[in-house]
Amino acid sequence: MKYQLKDFAKLIDHTDLNPAATHKDMENLCTEAKDYGFAMVAINQVQTALCHKYLEGTDVHTGAAVGFPLGQTTVEVKEFETKNAIQNGADEIDYVINLTEVKEKNYDYIEDEMNRIVNICKENNIISKVIFENAYLTEEEIIELSKIAKRVKPDFVKTSTGHASSGAKVEDVKLMKESVGNEVKVKAAGGIRDADSFIEMIQSGAERIGSSSGIKIIEELKQRFEEDKIEYMEV
Repeated sequence: MKYQLKDFAKLIDHTDLNPAATHKDMENLCTEAKDYGFAMVAINQVQTALCHKYLEGTDVHTGAAVGFPLGQTTVEVKEFETKNAIQNGADEIDYVINLTEVKEKNYDYIEDEMNRIVNICKENNIISKVIFENAYLTEEEIIELSKIAKRVKPDFVKTSTGHASSGAKVEDVKLMKESVGNEVKVKAAGGIRDADSFIEMIQSGAERIGSSSGIKIIEELKQRFEEDKIEYMEV
């Protein structure tokens, strides 16, 4: 595909999930997202109303993290978090699955949880993303979760929270994309800090990238556009 610089920016979820982030940090995050034309700001759920206010009147989405970062809350708690985030202005929800139930191979639980969260998002016309946290999963488990997602149809499946022992890996992105096909998109997140890794994830099948290094990535890409005197980049 051919991408202009602005197209690359629209693939980035500009991220600040620091638990000690201040209101000023959130204001700066939102200002940067507006200036660079990023798709979304990825924030802890408690910051939703504040970021929604800062982004009002723009096309940058407010993305709330639910069950974050461990996924170890009940379905009912995740449902409440999701509804509360939407009430506070969230346009997108990234929620973490219950890894304990994956390890127990209780895939009925996972499918029910996914259905309940995704349905809330669909009812409110909100984008939904399901975080697998691949650092803790086997290849078989990733495939099983992808099969569930293919049935439930969230908007995205996502590699990682960025808080585990490892983040996005090319082989995981490829496996997830192969497993969900065109039914669901893939978001890569965690450890993507430069233009090379960003491009690699897109080539592997990711259609959204979560990163706290979005500005660095776009500035590196901008330099390549200028040096090569090109308007489009083939990826």
